[in-house]
Amino acid sequence: MSIDVTDSNGTSRQTSRRKTSHLKDVPETLELRESLRDRCIDVASRLDHRSPMNKDQMEQVARRMIEEADLPEGYLGWLMVMLSSAFWKDALAAVPPERRLFLLPHCLKHAEGCPAEYDQFGMNCKECGACSIADFRGLAEDMGYRVLVAEGSPVVMKIIVGGYVDAVVGVACLNVLEKAIDKVLLAGIPCMAVPLLSSDCRNTKVDEAWVNDMIRTPYIPAKQQTRSYVHLMRAAGDMFENESLNQLAPRVRSQVELTDQAVTLETIESMDAIAATEHISYDFLARGGKHSRPFITLAAYDAMSGGEATGPESEKAIHAIPASVKRAALSIETFHKASLVHDDIEDDDAYRYGQLAVHRRFGLPTAINVGDYLIGLGYRLLSRLDADDPVPADVRADLVDNLAAAHLRLSEGQGAELIWRDAKDRSLTPLDALKIYALKTSPAFEAALTSGMRLAGDVTPYLDAIRTFSRNMGVAFQIINDLNDWIGDSDNKVNLGGDIIGGRPTLLWALALETLSPSDREQLLRLIDPSSQSSDELRVASIRRLYDKAGVFETALTLVDKHQARAEKVADEIDVEPLRRLLYFLVDTVLERPTMPSPPVVSLGIVAPMQTPIEK
Repeated sequence: MSIDVTDSNGTSRQTSRRKTSHLKDVPETLELRESLRDRCIDVASRLDHRSPMNKDQMEQVARRMIEEADLPEGYLGWLMVMLSSAFWKDALAAVPPERRLFLLPHCLKHAEGCPAEYDQFGMNCKECGACSIADFRGLAEDMGYRVLVAEGSPVVMKIIVGGYVDAVVGVACLNVLEKAIDKVLLAGIPCMAVPLLSSDCRNTKVDEAWVNDMIRTPYIPAKQQTRSYVHLMRAAGDMFENESLNQLAPRVRSQVELTDQAVTLETIESMDAIAATEHISYDFLARGGKHSRPFITLAAYDAMSGGEATGPESEKAIHAIPASVKRAALSIETFHKASLVHDDIEDDDAYRYGQLAVHRRFGLPTAINVGDYLIGLGYRLLSRLDADDPVPADVRADLVDNLAAAHLRLSEGQGAELIWRDAKDRSLTPLDALKIYALKTSPAFEAALTSGMRLAGDVTPYLDAIRTFSRNMGVAFQIINDLNDWIGDSDNKVNLGGDIIGGRPTLLWALALETLSPSDREQLLRLIDPSSQSSDELRVASIRRLYDKAGVFETALTLVDKHQARAEKVADEIDVEPLRRLLYFLVDTVLERPTMPSPPVVSLGIVAPMQTPIEK
């Protein structure tokens, strides 16, 4: 079989987004599964291992196997898992067992009478012997693995980026593997998996011998072959730890240690009043978030400096990143956190990062002041002069100008949203919604990329490309954010349909107004009238019904594809390979499409609420 997949030095990308949810059949017999697994091992051995393969590239190879072996198309998902596991097997072997995470699904348990209890990290197996979970877990723990029984758990990436593990092995159904493992693989984290034999959620089975062999993968020390962004992700997160934060942005007023518990009025009562603002600001800066903006800044600097921080010498390269680059990355997150404090006030959101919003804890005046302090801190980080890390005056001026321009555009976008929210006329065209998105979200991508690149050298030849890339990324990201609003987020206490109830302009709203009949449009407008006597639950369910009728979710996803394709086209034309690879990585990881829930059930003329909102 010939292997023809674009390698890390290529410039082409597969931009079409086909649905593969129906292509997850498991080969019927063990003999067939073993034969196909061996074939995947052979094929994977001839793939380019310098960079991790994205899902599109993996699909290309799997489809070629299907065509050449005349296999059913339904095997596509299963083959992709087998190919991925074979691709990463040697890299996983180079990770000692105590640095590996073993993931197990709930559905392997014997459902009737299972005594296991659950906590925030998953299921606590009681080792009753009724299923194979205890056997697998015992073997893995004896070898030193960290074990998590939590199918598709969002804590997996946090565990990895937090530095606790360097590789993942797991068992799950094909649906979960597609959703949960994709980001892990793209980041360049060694990962192997054994698919369940069915997608049933109760009492399912797995090829147990395969799982045992996977767990027993011997430790064979070796140098890293495949590029990985996980080291830069960790470096971005580490900047917000107490020690690093104090080095990069030394506190002036207070040295009170930041803790895992969010600061409250009670905890600052005994503090000096002048020091309190600094303490609250640093506490919020260090708390929550994915640190994606500082990661982008560090990664952009590295990309324009040779890309060594993603290769075999990553530790050495990251240690060599100048403090000025880290401060620039920190400043961008500081500006972002300032905007969040102010956004929460403007929208009167109750929670942020699962904690009460700053204005809910300390009151509006103090929260406004904390946001202002963070803005000042952001500019101070850019202007700071260090004898051991000199930054030329023209570079420093460009950084400040870059961040100031981003700050102005973000304020314009936020201002347009607020003016629309408070106006009597609730009409909105899709074009106007997209303009607001371009102003609100795109500057963050552009500022993070250009700041890192400018600190590495001349960015002038790439400014137009980065601006176009960022605009399309920002718009696509915001559309996805709109879609996620109709799924909700119990972890961060985000209510279903919060944007529409909060009166925020969205593309979904604009598409519905453009598509619905005059009578349905009037009904939609009535539903967001503040004087409406209907409950929020009923209003959200009714709006969802009209959105489904207008097909806005499908149209929105099509627009995501459109803007993603434009971003990828920009990346295709970048002549610096590490930068091009970074842009592809951002596309693949940031633009994660949600799985929309089924439409609400309508019975006897009453729309059933999709989800019980969380009490504020």
